[in-house]
Amino acid sequence: MKIHRFRHGGVVGLSIAAALLIAAAPASADVGDGSAFAAKVNLTIPLGSPVNVGPLAVSNTNGPTSASVASLDAGLISAGVMETSAVHDEATGEVKASASTANVKIALGALGGTVGLIQASCSATQGQDQDPITGTSSLANVNLAGITLPLNPAPNTKIDLLGLATLVLNEQIVNPDDGSLTVNAFHLTVNVLGVASGEVIISSATCGPATPPIPLASGAGLWISLGLLGLAAIPISRAIIRHRRAITAP
Repeated sequence: MKIHRFRHGGVVGLSIAAALLIAAAPASADVGDGSAFAAKVNLTIPLGSPVNVGPLAVSNTNGPTSASVASLDAGLISAGVMETSAVHDEATGEVKASASTANVKIALGALGGTVGLIQASCSATQGQDQDPITGTSSLANVNLAGITLPLNPAPNTKIDLLGLATLVLNEQIVNPDDGSLTVNAFHLTVNVLGVASGEVIISSATCGPATPPIPLASGAGLWISLGLLGLAAIPISRAIIRHRRAITAP
């Protein structure tokens, strides 16, 4: 009869422990997805070879989480240092991605000019008081086609460049399939007769939805979990002691 009580106590203790471990596990095993690249060029040159470069300096939350390229020289498009990052914080579930491209130079006739820095970023959080996925873009030291461009453009700012090209700044595209957001800081679509046609994307970041935070799995939550597991083990310990006393009793 005593042995039966020992087994019952053990089952109860293990059941409580298992329930606590299940409660402490993440709601989903999927990792929040994020990625970024610094530049992608696809241009057709009537009197020359096509220019197909990139994406360059690609990073991803699954690795590599950061990347850099010293420079780009694609003839009509050149740039200096390019850097990207994409990270997923498993503790908070937050996803962040960013891309920056420095010293951009565009040599497309009347569309020519320079931009000192082009940046894009996005982030996805589980916060209820803010948008789950947000994105921003910024430019610095702009001298392009003699047109004044906003340094902190609103989402999907569309600019006609002399009727020869269309420039979208802070382009934000929501993917209806998975809810991810792509932010292209600088998206130039070119159609310059006799010079070039195609598109140039500079500094792009993509964030998928954040994952739920990991409850009771790290930090203070870990100690709470261990304490609760200790309490769950008490019935087992008491049953073992009673069992041993029963065996050794005269």
